[in-house]
Amino acid sequence: MTVGSVLEQVARTRGAAAAVRFPGERGTYGEIAARAQAVAAELAQAGVRRGDVVAVLSGEANVDVMAAGLGAMQLGALFAPLSARLRERELRYVLGHCTPRLLLVAPDLAAIAAGAGADPGRTVTLGPQPPPPPPTLGLPTETGGTGQPDDPALLLYTSGTTADPKGCVHTHASLIAQGEGFAERLSLTAEDRFWTPLPMFHVGGWVVMLACHARGAEMVHVGRFEPGAAIEQLERERCTIAFPAFETIWLGVLAHPRLDAADLSALRLVINVGVPERMLAMQERLPSAVQVSCTGSTESCGFLTLGRAEDSLHSRTHTSGPPLPGMEVRIVDPDTRAEQPVGVVGEMLFRGVSRFSHYHRDPQATAASIDADGWFSSGDLLRLEPDGSLAFVGRLKDMLKVGGENVAPAEIEGLLIAHPAVRMAQVVAAPDEHYGEVAAAFVELEPGAQVDEQELIGLCRDQLAGFKVPRHVRFLREWPMSGTKVRKVELRERIAVELSVRV
Repeated sequence: MTVGSVLEQVARTRGAAAAVRFPGERGTYGEIAARAQAVAAELAQAGVRRGDVVAVLSGEANVDVMAAGLGAMQLGALFAPLSARLRERELRYVLGHCTPRLLLVAPDLAAIAAGAGADPGRTVTLGPQPPPPPPTLGLPTETGGTGQPDDPALLLYTSGTTADPKGCVHTHASLIAQGEGFAERLSLTAEDRFWTPLPMFHVGGWVVMLACHARGAEMVHVGRFEPGAAIEQLERERCTIAFPAFETIWLGVLAHPRLDAADLSALRLVINVGVPERMLAMQERLPSAVQVSCTGSTESCGFLTLGRAEDSLHSRTHTSGPPLPGMEVRIVDPDTRAEQPVGVVGEMLFRGVSRFSHYHRDPQATAASIDADGWFSSGDLLRLEPDGSLAFVGRLKDMLKVGGENVAPAEIEGLLIAHPAVRMAQVVAAPDEHYGEVAAAFVELEPGAQVDEQELIGLCRDQLAGFKVPRHVRFLREWPMSGTKVRKVELRERIAVELSVRV
């Protein structure tokens, strides 16, 4: 099956049932299937063919963006939802890398797309759409054919350990397996209303949709996240499952003065990520809903492991749960790749039905990360618990995770050393009460040069998405070294100690 055929199947049996609700708009399964078909036909008329890339740049999560993705996939194209947080320099690289046959742009982002070099002949501005025709539940033959299960379907850009992001490709089969496995672990039914605030340029936004399609449930999306609006929507729509994913999102809901008066009795499950202490505190703040944790990545199609509602409180708050159906995990010594025993920390490798296919147009990076047996080296450090659950410990490399978003230090370092006053820059994670961690830059200046912290932060703010901007800049003349390499671990310790003393 394909993503499109799954949607058509549920439209046949539950065509009048609610499929998705965004602020101010909603769609039944029949309407969404018809809209996807109409978009596929329009894309075909615009010259899009199987294997082409169709990209969308929109900060809004809405029916149009969802239909664009479903329509492109139904046609056999590779759909690439691009982050609305990207600055012109970043967007220029991504557009040059994926070279979309067609770029769909929200009106408020048209200027940044043009500034990033988007081809005006291949750019269409998104606008109000006419009502879709009645569903025919079959893609017209004149659209050039439909996607196949092994076709690339979704292209998501994720920060890597180098300065440039990598394009992570998932097939129809991978997406369907993720939706089915996720729905099975959640015991999702057609009566559930599944809430999320995650943007549609994030893998999490699509995974919720896929799980709902697997069971005919309703996806409820808050649009642009605001804690008060989120509480009102959770209460009004009687949402049964919530996937805020990151503590930076859910903490705003839990701290909102309206929470105590809200009737969230329909909410049975919350999926969150955080350190054990934070997970326990969040569970205590909303005891009426069971909270579970998870781990995963864009490469695992969002979820790799997920806790179960029936697990103990300790397991739900201290581990990320067991792997989803169809996924295998190994914990190995990072150097020898020898299997680690239960309770011993090692690098997590995984393979299975929802592992990504390859990095777009980057066979070297693909070969370096996936071995001959199909195991993907995640770079994450975890340990296996006796009950089969996995506990996240940290990251093998120095990748930052700012409020749930990956940040590559090399990208920030490359921007800083382009400043004429900067001789060398190293970026590490600094602890942050709200985001978990943020970027901190250590900088060595050229002899006689002068520049202050705010000027360098301002430089980054002009060129980078906000979550990548360093919150701290420290100047030094000598670097802690290990042979020829800077000891970033020592820099991390230095800024952590400084900030703890300041508090």
